[in-house]
Amino acid sequence: MGKKIITFIITIFIFITIVISILVYNYKDVLEYTINNTNIIEVKSNVYYAKDFGFEDIKSNTDFDNDGIDDYSDILEGARIEAENKPEYKDGYYNGGYPPDTEGVCSDVIWRAFKNAGYSLKDMIDKDIKENIDSYPRVDGKPDPNIDFRRVKNLKVYFERNHISLTIDLNKIEEWQPGDIVVFQKDGLDHIGIISDKRNERGVPYIIHNAGQNNREEDGLEFYNERVWPITAHYRLKDINKGSNND
Repeated sequence: MGKKIITFIITIFIFITIVISILVYNYKDVLEYTINNTNIIEVKSNVYYAKDFGFEDIKSNTDFDNDGIDDYSDILEGARIEAENKPEYKDGYYNGGYPPDTEGVCSDVIWRAFKNAGYSLKDMIDKDIKENIDSYPRVDGKPDPNIDFRRVKNLKVYFERNHISLTIDLNKIEEWQPGDIVVFQKDGLDHIGIISDKRNERGVPYIIHNAGQNNREEDGLEFYNERVWPITAHYRLKDINKGSNND
């Protein structure tokens, strides 16, 4: 009887070891944190790319900063640099508009990513507000260059007016491309991020963003959309060169 119990215990131990090994292989990192009053358990899964699903990443025909890298790839690279730097999540009002490199919120990911492609998103938004102030309800007729370009509501209006508006259906995986901008909104709270070239096993892309979480590039687009903030908009920088397949 004693041998049977020992054999049973050993069998259970081996089974549990195998299960844990499988989980460790498939899920390398598990983190838990809270965003927007929602408890989040983050599971870092295996990484896939567009080619694994039979299509290619879209490249821009424009290389605005003439660095030999197209704009969409530059924006992705800039967002990833921001994710790796992992500035402290800290909101504030700054003379001149720009927070220090060690601080930022979700909207700072966007202008920093665009800066890596040679664009001054601040100047672009300030100009559009000046010329079309009635289109920006968040400005309320009183432009403030120190903060306007860091407000998600203003970013949404700017991209809606000036760039390419795309699907918010995550099932259309080919239409979600690296360097795209995604906007979320719930109960008056706004959030924004950049689409990664990494994808999960369903082909849904990762998101690069700053909500104060540990992993700034993560497989969380579906989760945030369903549990935290629904996706309300999806944009792509307009290719300023003629003949673009994104016109």
